Amino acid sequence: MQTMTTGDRTIIGQQAEQPVGGIAAGCQFASDNTAGFCPDAWRTLEAANAGCVASYGNDPWTERACDLIREVFEYPADVFFVFNGTAANSLAIASLCQSYHSVLCHELAHVETDECGAPEFFSNGTKLLLVPGDGGKLTADGITQAVERRRDIHYPKPRVLSVTQATELSTVYSLDELGAIHDACRRHNLRLHMDGARFANAAVAMDLPPRRFTWEVGVDVLCLGGTKNGMGVGDAVVFFRKDLAEEFAYRCKQAGQLASKMRFLTAPWVGLLEEGAWLANARRANAAAARLESGFRDIPGIEVLGRREANAVFVRLPEPLAAGLRACGWRFYDFIGSGGCRFMCSWATTDADIDGLLADCRRLNRDADGINRRDRV
Repeated sequence: MQTMTTGDRTIIGQQAEQPVGGIAAGCQFASDNTAGFCPDAWRTLEAANAGCVASYGNDPWTERACDLIREVFEYPADVFFVFNGTAANSLAIASLCQSYHSVLCHELAHVETDECGAPEFFSNGTKLLLVPGDGGKLTADGITQAVERRRDIHYPKPRVLSVTQATELSTVYSLDELGAIHDACRRHNLRLHMDGARFANAAVAMDLPPRRFTWEVGVDVLCLGGTKNGMGVGDAVVFFRKDLAEEFAYRCKQAGQLASKMRFLTAPWVGLLEEGAWLANARRANAAAARLESGFRDIPGIEVLGRREANAVFVRLPEPLAAGLRACGWRFYDFIGSGGCRFMCSWATTDADIDGLLADCRRLNRDADGINRRDRV
């Protein structure tokens, strides 16, 4: 047996068979966390590893990274850097509310399903209220229903709305959808948090300036993903409302998120942002997912689920095929709530990876058909 930790979960599978077509089956599609540094981020990280500079963020690399993020969003935002997305989301949400408040989020949101209660922990008990919605998306009507469900003193008062862009189901909120959500937040006095672990993938899908679907539609704070976009570690917390960032640096320090050698968190951001690598990486990941989705559609017995707009493909596989792929060594999740299997692409996904996976799907289907024919005889 092989045991492999990828992303948030440990996956246990059978001994892998020999590679097909020269491609070794593995965790290429388990998560975009499994890919390494992209060359641009690695180059600036290596450049930062020279000489001595001031610590705790008082260095040129951190200053440059902050300036580049402000340029991307065309806004004088307050920017902070943390080690991972869970810390980014949890600390950002904690800065928006009090312990007696509640946070509305989609029932499949990462803050609910995959952060081990961290948002509640760092906000001293703020309750997450789960809201359903097709395609992993919240709607203005759903938000209103959740807010108006109860208004009495015995129920946690809604104060924050958290949206995920791109969503956990690989969909992307349109500008109109975000505008409607913003209007609902204003009506109900909600602060708007955006989990942007895959923000770059959404940006490529929308093909709009990032300001259009962040601060211009009322986003108060964005957790901007770097790890899934070609960095090795680190996300950024971007406050468009500066009053909400007051004393946020203390939250980071208390939570163990203030890096002493901050340049090693921030230098890769410089590599991602200076010449547009962050968008090029996301474009490759989204294109790989589109290619994989097209290949799945041509294989009998595989049902593509939902509407893919970002870098994940969800499919329903016959159980023998899913088991066969895992026996070959392919790693993928039976995704929470989707009723299918998730195949995630990254900046590093190659055509050869996709072709190798699809070839194994076809081979396993042929083998199953041959067995079935022999059984009927």
